[in-house]
Amino acid sequence: MTLPRPAITARAIALFEAARQQPGVPDPLPERLFLVDVERQTATLIENGAAVAAWPVSTARNGIGGENNSFKTPPGWHRIDAKIGTGAGAGTVFSSREPTGETWQGEPCETDLILTRILTLDGLEEGINRGPGCDSRQRYIYIHGSNHEALIGRPMSCGCVRMSNADVTALFDQAREGDFVLIAPSDPRAIPDPSSGRFHYAGLGGSGMSAIAQFQAMKGGRVSGSDRAFDHGERAAVRAQFEALGIGVFPQDGSGIEDDCAALVVSTAVEETVPDFARAKARGVPVVHRSEMLAYFVGAFRSIAVTGTSGKSTVTGMTFEILRGIGADPSVITGGDLPALQAQGFIGNAYAGCSDLLVVEADESDGSLVRYAPSIGVVLNLQRDHKEMEEVAAMFATLRARTRDTLVIGDDENLDAFAGGAIRFGLSERADVRATDVEHSAEGARFRVEGIPFEIPVPGIHNVTNALAAIAACRAAGFSLQGMAAPLAGFSGIGRRFQTIGRARGIEVVDDFAHNAEKIAAAIRTAKLRGQRVLAIYQPHGYGPTRFLWQDFVRTFSSELSAQDRLFMLEVFYAGGTATRDFSADDIVREIAAKGALASFAPSRNWLIETVANEAREGDVVLVMGARDPSLTAFARDILGAIESA
Repeated sequence: MTLPRPAITARAIALFEAARQQPGVPDPLPERLFLVDVERQTATLIENGAAVAAWPVSTARNGIGGENNSFKTPPGWHRIDAKIGTGAGAGTVFSSREPTGETWQGEPCETDLILTRILTLDGLEEGINRGPGCDSRQRYIYIHGSNHEALIGRPMSCGCVRMSNADVTALFDQAREGDFVLIAPSDPRAIPDPSSGRFHYAGLGGSGMSAIAQFQAMKGGRVSGSDRAFDHGERAAVRAQFEALGIGVFPQDGSGIEDDCAALVVSTAVEETVPDFARAKARGVPVVHRSEMLAYFVGAFRSIAVTGTSGKSTVTGMTFEILRGIGADPSVITGGDLPALQAQGFIGNAYAGCSDLLVVEADESDGSLVRYAPSIGVVLNLQRDHKEMEEVAAMFATLRARTRDTLVIGDDENLDAFAGGAIRFGLSERADVRATDVEHSAEGARFRVEGIPFEIPVPGIHNVTNALAAIAACRAAGFSLQGMAAPLAGFSGIGRRFQTIGRARGIEVVDDFAHNAEKIAAAIRTAKLRGQRVLAIYQPHGYGPTRFLWQDFVRTFSSELSAQDRLFMLEVFYAGGTATRDFSADDIVREIAAKGALASFAPSRNWLIETVANEAREGDVVLVMGARDPSLTAFARDILGAIESA
């Protein structure tokens, strides 16, 4: 038993209050009940509206449901029908509710043993957990001790609610026959079973969509998709990689929505006017948001979800590479391409390993972060990006409440509200995973954690912090520091995260995903470690985000660029849709230039390529920055080619 943390208390009370509004609620309301939070995998004792004790549990690996032979945990209101095992020793084995005379003493055993104590459950909701075909008592649904204590805290049971043997004894001693038990299922709406048919992804080529589609296909699912870029004959190599995984590519004209289509998967960018979307609605095909698919996989695996305003892709990649390097065989779903996976012939943003570990990049920009219930949550930082910080902080609080095991957070002061019980990483003395003896170079950094030397081949103090986050996440997953140094030293970076495209005439061309104030500042500072002068090129993306960050851009570029540096800003990248296009990037450039920076509006890419090729000189770093536009890397290569020819 543990005293419930504030997040557990708040969530348990919220679930209890929500259940009071549902059919089947006891009358009068109970003053004392045990609440099983399926999403958090905890059982909480609530007395007179206050949470007074909490225990980790395991519900069914098959999910929630009351059907006979489903091996699912039944939802809803129950009563404790009987207490069995009073005075029995820890590890006493029961069969058909009777002691067998055997005792489990910790030896490995694949069988799901019922141990120590039993609390039988009697369902109170007709058609849900009571009555023919779904009766909890007839299904032999118990709360009981388990021989799989290492798996407690994850949904791994065969239908009952498992607890450790010490905890079930503590619960048993406090429980009374007739006490109420509420089994509260997960919040996200159910999606079709991924094995039930073909899942079709509209906008398959997008970084977030493509990663989930690949992962589903790699795990044996039937997957197809469509993308306007493929319809225009673009990105042929990527299309071929999808097809090599067995992912069928359809025109984005609705033809992918046929009888065998179990669901259409969309992102926020896919509007209802897209033919795939319209046809799915007309045919009654379920429409599932990308984040709902990711939430499904996050809940189905022992997952590590990495979020924060900056550094998500890098920390996700570092965590994955550490786990892979120590032989844990993890999976990954991320928004940035991993060169290490690309070298193996993959697209680079997804991989399916054989273990139950899954590392995911959890995005806060579209609000979908609140859907995820990972085993380990990682919160890197809190900055102003797509949303105001107060709104993002609320999402972090939700993730904090829904994290099933351990929270890992940075040591910035504006994350202190989430620090209770968390593992903190950073450079300050209050960090649990802290870097000391930090040495920087233009190529990377060296540091120590608890005396163990680490080296990373990516530059910048922000990457030291990113590495600490990955180390802390892997420690939270149960791995020791000693094996992490070698995989981190071999980390090959993330596509478009300060990725060197090449060098010509003593000039380095770098491609970077930076698109908010802190990321742009970090990229410029890192570039200054590498060269004498920075020629910064920035393409804002989206009229809404650019309008939101306008003054941040003015402040950052005018303060980070020195008198000798230059900024060239391209027009705002417009990917289509209904955005109001009522300004130009030239308007932002004028404000930056008014503060003294050498800033110019680039009327076209061809003009910019020629201008930079003529302007650049030995010792310069040409830094190409921007998000969402998949052609930026090719544009950076074109600049390098022009410099070579100049």
